[in-house]
Amino acid sequence: MPGVHPVSTTCRGKPRTAGQDADVAPRPRPPSLGRMTPQPNPEAGAAVKAADRAHVFHSWSAQELIDPLAVAGAEGSYFWDYEGRKYLDFTSGLVYTNIGYQHPKVVAAIQEQAATLSTFAPAFAVEARSEAARLIAERTPGDLDKIFFTNGGADAVEHAVRMARLHTGRPKVLSAYRSYHGGTQQAVNLTGDPRRWPSDSGTAGVVHFWAPFLYRSRFYAESEEQECARALEHLETTIAFEGPSTVAAIVLETIPGTAGIMVPPAGYLAGVRELCDKYGIVFVLDEVMAGFGRTGRWFAADLFDVVPDLMTFAKGVNSGYVPLGGVAISGAIAETFGKRAYPGGLTYSGHPLACAAAVATINVMAEEGVAENAARLGTEVVEPALRALAERHPSVGEVRGVGMFWALDLVKNRETREPLVPYNAAGEANAPMAAFAAAAKKQGVWPFVNMNRTHVVPPCNVSEAELKEGLAALDVALSVADEYTE
Repeated sequence: MPGVHPVSTTCRGKPRTAGQDADVAPRPRPPSLGRMTPQPNPEAGAAVKAADRAHVFHSWSAQELIDPLAVAGAEGSYFWDYEGRKYLDFTSGLVYTNIGYQHPKVVAAIQEQAATLSTFAPAFAVEARSEAARLIAERTPGDLDKIFFTNGGADAVEHAVRMARLHTGRPKVLSAYRSYHGGTQQAVNLTGDPRRWPSDSGTAGVVHFWAPFLYRSRFYAESEEQECARALEHLETTIAFEGPSTVAAIVLETIPGTAGIMVPPAGYLAGVRELCDKYGIVFVLDEVMAGFGRTGRWFAADLFDVVPDLMTFAKGVNSGYVPLGGVAISGAIAETFGKRAYPGGLTYSGHPLACAAAVATINVMAEEGVAENAARLGTEVVEPALRALAERHPSVGEVRGVGMFWALDLVKNRETREPLVPYNAAGEANAPMAAFAAAAKKQGVWPFVNMNRTHVVPPCNVSEAELKEGLAALDVALSVADEYTE
């Protein structure tokens, strides 16, 4: 895989913990909760749908143009509707159910915490919060040993940027096009996809640059090595022209997620680390989507042997069972706020229910070899199957990814690499991708579709049989996408 080289999953310079070694054999899946045979109840479904349409305001949507599915239940890698139709979830929710739905050990931990201490203010030391922070810090690279808890990924990014600005005394933040960092005001301005446009005030102190992506190179590169070198030169030039003394932080997704799962070439992240050190810039890695087993490692940074100054996380930390995110903080930045108050906080920072879910999830991942399962099946099953699909289907322009984090770049023409639908397509212009998605759902697989891509991002503890079921469904759906190729 371009840019990915084998490294130990052991925490560098930290105690080894169960499940951190790459040779841990995957353990059996948890016992079923016995709900996998859905019982149709269309009347209940109609009531749920009616209440939703009357009162729920959905994100990123034109409210009158959407038709949300009423979900009756979920377990493991599947969910089902009130008609009794079951879907294999190739989206992991929004790429966060890393251990699948309704894992009994995590459900039990939430129930036990609710019975013991449902909530408590963040200024106190609480067992679930302390243990969650300890377990996360054990697994973060380098000296990222202090954990600031947030409610999710966007506010984790907000606080990471605030920490960087206060630490350096500088105003500007650099981030990449083809990125997503969250929907709050600062995070959405950092975002490099069209979701930023309606809220982009142009005064948020954000400067965008091009990160490496050989398949759609902005640098006319012909190899990964050229792409890496030219992208780093472009970034250093951007820093120089913006004024190094004005740049507080560079914020990057370790592996961009929603924007297309573009694994960076070997040496790129290390090169960014060197530029940050050279100019006194804080290096922030956004691991909200890539973290906690998604790439076959606890954190994607471990694939590249790089240590940032700040690392944001959320989603997979507790499989999304209760909202939780956070910032892992280096010693140098933590020291800035040793005797100087950090001017930020959240009422629900380190919420006991969310932290109890995180403790249980991390322990489950270690005990059941979830990251190892993602790494093994990604290499042995997903990658060869996707490359075989690319051979059969002219609509597949490129296959890229690692672990349980893959994308198919769909095109009209392989030679020109013209996307199957235009950038940020909507309505009739998006018909080819809509037809592909409908075909996948008809086959019983719920696909992750964004622009001209479909992502293969099932739970990290998905089974080989489930993967093969989903990949067979994609094979059928891609035949529909092929009808739109030239």
